[in-house]
Amino acid sequence: MANLVCLFSCPCNLTALSAPLSAKFKFGGFGCAGDLKICWDLKNQQARPLRKFHLARSSANGASNIFDVDSRLQTSSASLLELTTSESLRWRRVLLKVSGEALAGDSEQNVDPKITMSIAREVASIAHLGVEVAIVVGGGNFFRGSTWAGCSGLDRSSADHIGMLATVMNAIFLQATMESIGIATRVQTAFRMSEVAEPYIRRRAIRHLEKGRVVIFAAGTGNPFFTTDTAAALRCAEINAEVLLKATNVDGVYDNDPRLHSDARLLDFVTYRDVTSRDLSVMDLTAITLCQENKIPVMVFNLNKPGNISRALRGERVGTLIDHAENLFSKQT
Repeated sequence: MANLVCLFSCPCNLTALSAPLSAKFKFGGFGCAGDLKICWDLKNQQARPLRKFHLARSSANGASNIFDVDSRLQTSSASLLELTTSESLRWRRVLLKVSGEALAGDSEQNVDPKITMSIAREVASIAHLGVEVAIVVGGGNFFRGSTWAGCSGLDRSSADHIGMLATVMNAIFLQATMESIGIATRVQTAFRMSEVAEPYIRRRAIRHLEKGRVVIFAAGTGNPFFTTDTAAALRCAEINAEVLLKATNVDGVYDNDPRLHSDARLLDFVTYRDVTSRDLSVMDLTAITLCQENKIPVMVFNLNKPGNISRALRGERVGTLIDHAENLFSKQT
C-alpha cells in the first residue's frame, strides 16, 4: 500500500481525472452506491481501483439508474485509467486453504509475520475487485493432534481439540493482519468462543461474503478425526464457493515426493480419481471425495511465491488443477 497515492474517494472528486465527466456526474445529483477509491500505483505507473463501485442517480419517480464508472470514464494517452471489472474474473466466490506449516515458513517462530502480511495484501488486491474470499487455516505450526495422540495419556479426541484451538490462534493473527490494511474480516469458529470470534453460522457467513468481508473459518469441522483439509472442502460446499485454493509449501502436485526424488515431475492437471488411485499426497481421502462429489475443483499452488495467491484468485493457471476428467480436457484444449 506504500506505493499507492489516493486520487479521489467519492464521485464529487471526479474532476481529478475528467472535467466533462465531473460535469455529468455531480455529487448533488448522484449518490455513491459503493466505496469508490482510485489510487495511483507508483510502481506500475497506472491508476487502479481499490474497491468495486458504481454510481446511482435517483430519478423523479424514485427509481435508481445505475452507471458503471469504468464504462463511462474517458481516458487519453497521457492518462490511462485501467479498471479491472468483475467480468474478467474467472471465479466470484473462492475458498483459500492455508496450512499452519505454510504460515510458519522458514521462521523459528510459530507464525512468520511477513507471510501473513503477504497473504493479506494479495487477498486484499482481489477482494477489492469484487471476489468473495473465505479462508480456512490449519494449525500444524502450533499443534498437530494426530502427532501428539498417545503422548502422556492424551487420547486422539483431546489431541484433535487442542489442534482446533491452534487454528483459532492462526485465524485471529491473520484477521488482525488483514484489518491492519483495511480489509474487513470476520472469524467464525466451529464451536463457540464468543469472546474472540463468531460461531459458525452458514447464512451469516454468506452474508459477510456478500458484503465484501473476508471470512476466516477456524476450529476445523468442530469434530475430532477430521483434518482441516476436510473442513475446507466442507465449508467450500456449504457456502457454494466455486473453487478450493490450497496454498502449500510446494509448487503443486508431483508424481513423486520431490524431497526424496530429484526426477519428480510437476503435474499441471490431475483428476480426482488419480489422486486416490495413485495415492498422491494432496489432501486426505475424505476431503478429496467431498470435493469430487460436489464438483469443486481444487487448485494446489506454492504460497511462498509472490503473486501466486492473487493469480490463483483471478483464475489464472498456477500449480496443479484437480477436477473431473471432462473438465480438465476442456481446459487443456
